[in-house]
Amino acid sequence: MPAPNTVISTADPRDRGGPAQPLLMVEGLRKHFAIRGGLLNRRQATVHAVDDVSFIVRKGETLGMVGESGCGKSTTARLLMRLIEPDAGDVVFDGETVGSRTGIDLAAMRRQMQMVFQDSYTSLNPRMTVAETIAYGPRMHGLARAAAGERADVLLAQVGLDPSQFARRYPHELSGGQRQRVNIARALALDPRLVILDEAVSALDKSIEAQVLNLLSDLKQRLNLTYLFISHDLNVVEYISDRVLVMYLGQIVETGPVEAIYARPRHPYTRGLFASKPTLDPDRRTPQPPLTGEPPNPIDPPSGCRFRTRCAFAAPVCAAATPQLAAPLAGPAEDELHLVACHRVMAQAGGDGADA
Repeated sequence: MPAPNTVISTADPRDRGGPAQPLLMVEGLRKHFAIRGGLLNRRQATVHAVDDVSFIVRKGETLGMVGESGCGKSTTARLLMRLIEPDAGDVVFDGETVGSRTGIDLAAMRRQMQMVFQDSYTSLNPRMTVAETIAYGPRMHGLARAAAGERADVLLAQVGLDPSQFARRYPHELSGGQRQRVNIARALALDPRLVILDEAVSALDKSIEAQVLNLLSDLKQRLNLTYLFISHDLNVVEYISDRVLVMYLGQIVETGPVEAIYARPRHPYTRGLFASKPTLDPDRRTPQPPLTGEPPNPIDPPSGCRFRTRCAFAAPVCAAATPQLAAPLAGPAEDELHLVACHRVMAQAGGDGADA
């Protein structure tokens, strides 16, 4: 696995800005969902699902996204694919703004950015065979039926399924791991550059999960892919990712190289999240839960830092101002890439340089 800050070289003819230009750049992404009711179906409340989210995905890397259920991970993925429309913010794919007049249109973007969903069964059309499912995308983009069928056979072989045995099967005739391999093959049918994996292995048995993870790693190297890997399984994210992005209640609280995040988490939420990982080591067990209480209601999130209502170090400034992502320490390149949104961490770094 390449170092997190290593620039990946690429010979892809679609590469517009060179290896130094991020493949995906997200700026100020926001999505609020209206809750309506009453006789006139008026807006009664607003769910703050994603608020001012900004990050980049470099070419050739795997960016892991973690956080508790309901923190906005899947909503962010759907916003990137424009399965739902954002309220604000820009998505820039290899230097071109998605959906703008002078940028890249949705059809062209979706040929280069595909998504694998969590539920492998409902993601597939039960009335279509495996081969028809994989060939559907290329056919919709103008490929002839025969060529699309040949493409489906090649992709089935690439994901470890024998076309002679699986091409004519229907989703209900496959196991969970086989269905997810079909979903991966379908995502690769248009030769994308970026694949978003939304809890793609969370519903699988551990042995099958390991096989699919190894398959994803192999495909990334062979096809020069870039991944945005969304999961609640911290061990899986550590294994497959180059960088990690931690979300809480619709906002990013920490991001950085996987080694730095897992060895030296700085945000109190990240520390509590990592401390909650199951372990068989009796010396690492804690008598009290690392994170207490429930996440606040996204309909009425706390002011300032949204984690302050569960944070043992909350101060008045945490309620008064929203912390911004910044590098708390000046030093090695790894520290410059390790960003955290926490008033306490920044104050300690500015005071005595000690790690919070």
